[in-house]
Amino acid sequence: MSKIKHLLYCSPMLCSTLLLAQEQHSSPEPELILVRGVQHQHGSGVNASEGHVHGVDIEQRALLRPGDMLEFVPGMVVTQHSGSGKANQYFLRGFNLDHGTDFATSVDGMPVNMRSHGHGQGYSDLNFLIPELVEHIRYRKGNYQAQDGDFANAGAADFALKTQSPELLQLSLGQHQYQRILAGGSASYDNADWLNAIELQGYAGPWQGVDEQVRKVNLVSRYSTEQQDSAKRLTLMLYDNSWNAADQIPQRAVDQGQIDRLGVIDPSSGGTSTRQSLSGHWQQQSFKASGYWIQTELQLWSNFSYFLNDPLKGDQFEQTDKRQVFGGELSQESKLQLGSLDWIHQFGLQTRYDDIDQLGLALTEKRIQHQAVRLDQVQQQSWSVFNQQQLQLSQNIQALLGLRYDWMSATVESLLEQQNSGQVSQGISSVKLGLRYQSNETQQWDISIGQGMHSNDARGATISTDPVNGEPANPVPLWVRSEGAELGWRYLQPERWQISIAVWALQLDSELVYVGDAGGTEANRASRRTGAELAWYYWINPAWTLDLELATSRSRYRSLSQDEGRFIEGSLPGVASVSINYHDNTGVHANLRLRHFGRRTLDSFNRQRAPSSTVLNANLSYQWQQWELGAELLNLTNRKVADMVYFYPSRLQNEAEEIEDVHFHPLEPRMLRLSLGYRF
Repeated sequence: MSKIKHLLYCSPMLCSTLLLAQEQHSSPEPELILVRGVQHQHGSGVNASEGHVHGVDIEQRALLRPGDMLEFVPGMVVTQHSGSGKANQYFLRGFNLDHGTDFATSVDGMPVNMRSHGHGQGYSDLNFLIPELVEHIRYRKGNYQAQDGDFANAGAADFALKTQSPELLQLSLGQHQYQRILAGGSASYDNADWLNAIELQGYAGPWQGVDEQVRKVNLVSRYSTEQQDSAKRLTLMLYDNSWNAADQIPQRAVDQGQIDRLGVIDPSSGGTSTRQSLSGHWQQQSFKASGYWIQTELQLWSNFSYFLNDPLKGDQFEQTDKRQVFGGELSQESKLQLGSLDWIHQFGLQTRYDDIDQLGLALTEKRIQHQAVRLDQVQQQSWSVFNQQQLQLSQNIQALLGLRYDWMSATVESLLEQQNSGQVSQGISSVKLGLRYQSNETQQWDISIGQGMHSNDARGATISTDPVNGEPANPVPLWVRSEGAELGWRYLQPERWQISIAVWALQLDSELVYVGDAGGTEANRASRRTGAELAWYYWINPAWTLDLELATSRSRYRSLSQDEGRFIEGSLPGVASVSINYHDNTGVHANLRLRHFGRRTLDSFNRQRAPSSTVLNANLSYQWQQWELGAELLNLTNRKVADMVYFYPSRLQNEAEEIEDVHFHPLEPRMLRLSLGYRF
């Protein structure tokens, strides 16, 4: 019997298990070559910077918070500058992505990025996800895929949830009053599966002067059926969270001994957040249809400048966002023959409607409102059509062509300043091109060129008067264009290692950002970013694997300004990640991961720079019969580093005038979390 070689994607632990089973099999069955990372398959249309992460990998990595799952995207850094219930800060490809602008995230087809959000454009809060229920993550970098639209400039990630899960009860306890209970499971009825899970979490945090008092509840219920050529899913998700926040603090307050580095200035900061969603998916052969309804509410109290603007009451402000989101997608894929050439044709239609009942900004003292700054209602709708074609020009060469058109309209009703009300609409088209050359089963080259966009806050598109100082303000367009290019190479050494390298460039017509903290729009200059990335995965033996991921970038404004420099504030120039994984057939799993990100500029002249940060996390678990024991050790070496760093003016209560200073939010100190689970 002749050998048959298959190229399969697999997680490190899963790879180890299958390789061990292959070695113990005595019959001459087909040989399996197991590859970690991007699925490497002729005709797949995948470039070097795309990838797939299996849920097994996610379960075996120590996670401080759910948003850390995005660090499986090579080069991505996830941090936090406030409380545990707020959306994370993200960095990728030279972007300080703030809370999600320029990186699109979705969960089972539901967009996570919130347009025209009360705190920040593209706000992406992943706290409603239960990591154990994630089946896989598919990520793409750059703006080269036609199905990716708003916010997908640096890239995109799609989370897919499981349809089946073993019955599990798990209890986790850790330092700083960390408590977590997870209960879930699924049952099968004929061809249908019904999955249910609930997560309860509490956390006080290590901060001096404030108890975070995190009270988080997550509930997921999913009904699904799957047959040979069809699949149906209906998913209900509920999320509720409240917390107190330890916001960033000024370096001078620590240096002068006024507070500890884990201290706070305003202990009344914090927030509440809720999310409910109902989503459905139907697939019949190559036709797919999906729809969703999302309802979210956010109430956020922050104080970043302390007593700069109001020496008596302080500078605390409240941001509110209350909305419903409706949307869906239809897509059809056809495989045709164009002469002697194979041709895959995909067409899709996407729509989304945000009914925002309340967008508010107000000044507060200890969470009590004393002055409303801005209060708006927004209705924002978009329609998108896309077409992507893959043409197999020869046995080794594949061409891709993508076309996309996005149209958006918005109606803003300003309840405090009628002059800022208005209607606006705008369309934008995008072209995507790609060429793949695969010389053999082990090596592939690709080049990609694409156009993309992100939307601006609708309030910035209708504004005429600055709500803070009353001065005239210039509106900005709804869409901001991006253009990108990438050259990639991937090489596979069967049963040993895989490497991928990508060199890329991206430019934006304008760094348009709605500044939710101030209630205004900041239209920055055009920008250009370039960089390179390397991902190397090495299988030492069936039990041990090693991962190395490196990324470097250069971010600059494209034009000079009399009052500003060329550097893009907050951009991250270098990221490194090293991870070693162990898995054996006795049920032992171990992961040790080091993440480093380098110094980054805090101002456009590069005069102020944030220090580099290195953190080491470890995870160890053991499965024995139906029992699961686990231990997570976060910040293993107890490094006193900052999660986020800014440079801006502020004023403390005992100061006579403002002082420009470094403000930072420290990473939590070393923390041990233990878990005990039982599978029924």
